[in-house]
Amino acid sequence: MEEDFILNNGSGGICYKGCGKGMGQLHSFDYLAGVPGSENEEGYVEVQFKNTRKGFFINSNNLPLEKGDIVAVEATPGHDIGTVTMTGRLVTLQMKKANLRPDVEIKRVYRKAREVDMEKYAEAKAREHDTMIRSRQIAKDLGLEMKIGDVEYQGDGGKAIFYYIADGRVDFRQLIKVLADAFHVRIEMKQIGARQEAGRIGGIGPCGRELCCTTWMTSFVSVSTGAARFQDLSMNPQKLAGQCAKLKCCLNYEVDAYVEAQKRFPSRDIQLETLDSTYYFFKADILNGLLSYSTDKVFAANVETITPDRALEIIAMNRKGQKPASLDETLDRTDSRIKSDILDEGDLSRFDKKKKKKKNRHGNGAGSQRPEGQQQPQGEGQNNQPKSEGQQQRPEGQQHHSRHHGHGRGPRRDSGANGEGGSTAGSQTANN
Repeated sequence: MEEDFILNNGSGGICYKGCGKGMGQLHSFDYLAGVPGSENEEGYVEVQFKNTRKGFFINSNNLPLEKGDIVAVEATPGHDIGTVTMTGRLVTLQMKKANLRPDVEIKRVYRKAREVDMEKYAEAKAREHDTMIRSRQIAKDLGLEMKIGDVEYQGDGGKAIFYYIADGRVDFRQLIKVLADAFHVRIEMKQIGARQEAGRIGGIGPCGRELCCTTWMTSFVSVSTGAARFQDLSMNPQKLAGQCAKLKCCLNYEVDAYVEAQKRFPSRDIQLETLDSTYYFFKADILNGLLSYSTDKVFAANVETITPDRALEIIAMNRKGQKPASLDETLDRTDSRIKSDILDEGDLSRFDKKKKKKKNRHGNGAGSQRPEGQQQPQGEGQNNQPKSEGQQQRPEGQQHHSRHHGHGRGPRRDSGANGEGGSTAGSQTANN
């Protein structure tokens, strides 16, 4: 039952046919589904078979085909079973993208798959894995330098396609005879590359998404190490190689932006001369437009970061025999070097706790001054000496600032500093 989802604002309808069931590898979205005038007058449809193999067929019988329908299509010989992945005007655009030659004969869609067709299809698919293992052993026994990566049976079981990988030319005429006698089917050998094999197998890339060759890439462009050099990537083969053991296809995605950004950068081999030192190229932040220079060729020492325009200005001054005071005139060189010192954080003295000086609570008298760090003895500042008449006199001119904490007694009054005999502690008291 056909259903349309109508918008509440009355601006039109939303067709669900463009979404359909996800086909996994090389999944396509028909964004023109439901748009008036997007019908394909020629009746072409796109049909996908095992993994990434696709083909274009003509719906000569005018069958009501939609995305996700399983159909029986014409093959050589017999018929094959596939799934419709695209209909309408987008099929014509895909055929132009695939550069199909005008003399190529477009095969027909016979019918929608019946129950009998699906049973034969299931039987043929069940034989693929055992056939691949056995064919690898046969190729090894014949001494052929090739690897059979996958086997695909036709929908009616009358034909098998063997996908193989080889570095050079392989004479597999004897192999075809042996395979035909062993499996009693028509044999077709198809050579693929390492990237095509990874696309057929599928997997997850280091970015966390499905491989590009599995999801959307149909044509492969050669990738060179120059793309990695332009992007300042580490020349580590383990990081630059994908699951196919070749350079990652995604290295070509952003290389044009990096090439354009580096056009205004000076050569990295040019040294910058200042009054007190010579600076060598250390690293570059291409997208932010920054260059870092170091006074040592090997490791980071007194690193200073400047813009490409400033670097070109200094290079022009050096060619005239002039040397600037520093790379960056707006930056204090001393402070910048201290901040960029790599040994500053390794100083062990940073763990030492600074001693805080205690505040003097007893005034500036001679009796209250102590050496730094010396603790106050218990009872100091209180009159805890025995009351005797022979108590020592205070030095001349020194005043007594201590307080007497008696029970029910008032403050003690000191006698004059020059009085004979002095005053004893607690001799002069007043009763409340």
